[in-house]
Amino acid sequence: MNEQDSKASARAIDSLLNYETVKYFGNEEHEARRYDEGLQRYESAAVKSQTSLSALNVGQSSIVAIGVTLVMWRATAGVVEGTMTLGDLVLVNAFLIQLYIPLNFLGVVYREIKQALADMERMFRLLRENREVEDKPEAPALDATNPSIRFEHVFFSYDGKRRILEDVSFEIPAGKTVAVVGHSGSGKSTLARLLFRFYDIASGRITISGTDVRDVTQASVRAGIGIVPQDTVLFNDTIFYNINYGRPSAGREEVYAAARSAHIHEFIETLPEKYETAVGERGLKLSGGEKQRVAIARALLKEPQILIFDEATSALDSKSEKAIQAELDRLSRGRTTLVIAHRLSTIMDADQILVMDHGRIVERGTHRELLETEGAYAGMWALQLQDEQEAVV
Repeated sequence: MNEQDSKASARAIDSLLNYETVKYFGNEEHEARRYDEGLQRYESAAVKSQTSLSALNVGQSSIVAIGVTLVMWRATAGVVEGTMTLGDLVLVNAFLIQLYIPLNFLGVVYREIKQALADMERMFRLLRENREVEDKPEAPALDATNPSIRFEHVFFSYDGKRRILEDVSFEIPAGKTVAVVGHSGSGKSTLARLLFRFYDIASGRITISGTDVRDVTQASVRAGIGIVPQDTVLFNDTIFYNINYGRPSAGREEVYAAARSAHIHEFIETLPEKYETAVGERGLKLSGGEKQRVAIARALLKEPQILIFDEATSALDSKSEKAIQAELDRLSRGRTTLVIAHRLSTIMDADQILVMDHGRIVERGTHRELLETEGAYAGMWALQLQDEQEAVV
């Protein structure tokens, strides 16, 4: 019953969170039918559970009632025959009352215990799951002061079948900016996930300030890194809460300053409820650009020593992109920065650009150096210039 209840609830939440997709394809009835099927299975399990409880209670009550009746009949017969006194009868009756009341709860208690055991079994099954990423015993915290980042011969795959990264090696010196470009599926975003240590690599090393990220606590690694992800997810709360989430201890003025840096403060001030405006599930009440600017403000509020921009301006228009890009360039000065980019115009000033293809680094150098080699990067640059010119026409 618990299992079916969880499945039915998961289906309902999934369809509600993705309501736009449901409406795009007109599948309201399909989702309602799936939810109804889940509820029917839950109903069937619940009826079985209640039926078993009722049968248990009826059987238990019948046994107790028959037993009490027989004992009282024998005690009454003893009084009639003179072998027992009325005091003995009262004593027997008192004993039976003390025995009957606890026995009457036996069925309910038994069912509660069984349900608790079922819940505990699921809990212990969850606890027995092996953690894919776990801190070493007594691992120290990472010192992220003026950090440098190194990937040394990194190999990685999510499922062991299809390799995502193949012998990736590069360095981001302290305070410098390295950009990564490449086609979709080339492994760019995987670099950020590995740096956060969401996964452990198959072989090689990833170091921050010369320390392998596997030798320090995950919490300290993530505390020193700020990220603006490509897919921005916001909590169903206010704009202030979502920006403040970057550093919950920050004051209101610090939140406002971060919003100004992300060029969203003026927009928020035009809203009726300003910073107390609710953003809805996953930020659905905000546009893609507005959500991305909230994510930028949230990352800036964290004040990390390492910044990761995973296509941070992909949802912005050209005017907003230029304004925010200038702000990001200013904020990344003095910070070790990894930029994962789709638009090459946003990374022209990077200290080094890496070009990835099928999990490998095929080219590296500055913007000018890569154009002069007339390789993959130069081809991507020419294609993007052509697209921009066609868009203008």
